Amino acid sequence: MSNELIIDVSPTEIVIAHVKDKHLVELSKERSNLQFSVGDIYLGKVKKIMPGLNAAFVDVGYEKDAFLHYLDLGPQIQTLQKYLETALQHKGKVPVLQRFKSEQDIDKKGKISDILKAGQNILVQIAKEPISTKGPRLSSEISIAGRNLVLIPFSDKVSISQKISSSEEKKRLRSLVQSLRPKHYGVIIRTVAERKSAEVIEEELRELVKKWETAFAHLHDVHPPKLFIGEMNRASTILRDLLNGTFSSIFVNDEQYFRDIKDYISSIAPEKEKIVKLIRGGEPILDRFGINKQIKSLFGRTVSIRNGAYLIIEHTEALHVIDVNSGNRTKLGNDQETNALEVNLLAAQHIAQQLRLRDMGGIIVVDFIDMYSAEHRTRLFEKMKEAMSDDRAKHNILPVSKFGLMQITRQRVRPELNVKTVEKCPTCKGSGEVTPSILYDDELYNNIAAVIQQEKLKYLIVRLHPYVAAYLKKGFFSIRKKWARKLNCRIKIEAIPAFSFLEVQYFNKQEEEIFNKNVG
Repeated sequence: MSNELIIDVSPTEIVIAHVKDKHLVELSKERSNLQFSVGDIYLGKVKKIMPGLNAAFVDVGYEKDAFLHYLDLGPQIQTLQKYLETALQHKGKVPVLQRFKSEQDIDKKGKISDILKAGQNILVQIAKEPISTKGPRLSSEISIAGRNLVLIPFSDKVSISQKISSSEEKKRLRSLVQSLRPKHYGVIIRTVAERKSAEVIEEELRELVKKWETAFAHLHDVHPPKLFIGEMNRASTILRDLLNGTFSSIFVNDEQYFRDIKDYISSIAPEKEKIVKLIRGGEPILDRFGINKQIKSLFGRTVSIRNGAYLIIEHTEALHVIDVNSGNRTKLGNDQETNALEVNLLAAQHIAQQLRLRDMGGIIVVDFIDMYSAEHRTRLFEKMKEAMSDDRAKHNILPVSKFGLMQITRQRVRPELNVKTVEKCPTCKGSGEVTPSILYDDELYNNIAAVIQQEKLKYLIVRLHPYVAAYLKKGFFSIRKKWARKLNCRIKIEAIPAFSFLEVQYFNKQEEEIFNKNVG
C-alpha cells in the first residue's frame, strides 16, 4: 500500500496532501502569514475577569481577546505564575525548575477571580485557533510537543499512549522516562516512541527541557502580548505527527522545504531520507498527482459515493449535518433493508474520510437511511468506529438512534477547511452575458503580447485549460508557432486540467508568475 505526502509550496500558502493508494485522505492548507497556531505559547495580559463565566479574557495580540476558562488553568497555575513573576523581576534569571518550590494545586471547583486579576501577565498556550467570530481558546497547562514525547512543566506525571499495546514496552518506556526526567517535569510518551532506544528518548527529553529554559532566559526582551515559544510550522508539525515507517514518498516542489524536510527526516530516521523527492518545473505538483481533481470531487455540497448513492453536507454555526441518500441505486434480489445497510456501511467509510479531509469539528449529525433491524444498526455503529479509528482528532460516536440519526463529536482546534468547488462562469463573470467567442484568440494574443513587451521576455510559459491549449497547439503551423514568430519570443503552452475554461497564467523561464488574468 502506497502512503505519500505531496507538499505544494507557493508564496501565499502551503498545501499538504496525505495520499493513501492514490486516494486523498487528509488535506491541510496553511497561509504563509498564519498566526495563532495550536501549540503556540504566548505571554499575555489579563484584560477582563468574567465571574459569571468563571473565565477571563486575555490579550495575546489577536483582534479579539482570547478566552481562558477556569478549568483550563491547570492545577499548578499558581506555581507557573510565581515562576513567571520571578523570571520577569530577575530579567529571565530564575532558579532551575527542579529546585523551585511548588505551590498547592488549585481547587477544581474554585473561582477564577481568586487566581487571576485584570492587568497581570500570564503564560498561556493556544488550545483552539480563532474560529468564525471567536478569538483563540487558551490553556495555562503548558505542554511542549516533540516527536516521541510531550513535556509538561510543573507536573510530575508520566503518561503513555494507549495505542501502545505491549504491556512490556509500556513498562520499559515508563521506567526509562521516570529515570531520565528532571523533577517537576511531567512527560507524555507518544505512540511513535514505541521501540525507540534510550539514547533517542534521552536526547529528545533534553532538547525539550532546553527549549523551555531558553525561552525564560530571554524573557527580559519579551513584553506582553508576545509569542513566547512558537510551534513548528504546519508542514513540520504534520511530518512530526504523521511520519512513520509506512510512508513510501514525500514530494515537494520547493527547494528550501525539500532541504528542511530532508534534514528533519535524516535526524529522526536516516534510513528514510531517500523518500523525500524534489519536483521541479512543468505541471503543477497537485495536478501532476491528481490531487486537484480529487479536491473538486470531494469538497462540494454533494459528494458521490458509488452506484448512484451520495452524501449531502450542510454546515451551520452550531453543527454539521450529513444526509445519506441512495439515489437511483437498485440491486435485483435485494430487499430495501439490505440495500439500506449496504449504502449506509459504504457511506460510513466516506463520512469518516470527509471529517478528516475538511477537518470538521464540533457536533456532526448524520441522517442515515432508515434501518429497522437492531443488528444492522449495531453493524453500522461498529463500522463507523472502525472507519474513524485512524482519525488523530479526539472524537466520540453515539449509536444510531431509532430515527436513523448518528451523533458524532469531533475535536475542533482550527477552522474547518473550506474549498470552493463551484466556479464563476469564466465567460460572463456571472453577468449572464458573454463577449463574442470569435474574439477570444485575439484578446488572448493581445494579453500575451502585452506581457512579453512589459517584461521584455524571450521565453514565456502560458498555462491554460486543456481545450484551449489543444486549440493553440493544433497542426504543424499552429497558432502558438505563429504568435512566437510574430512576437520574437519562444512560447510554451502547458495544459492544466484544474483550470476553469478561460483561466490563464503567465510565467517566465524561471517559472516565476508574472501575470494572472481571466480573459474573455
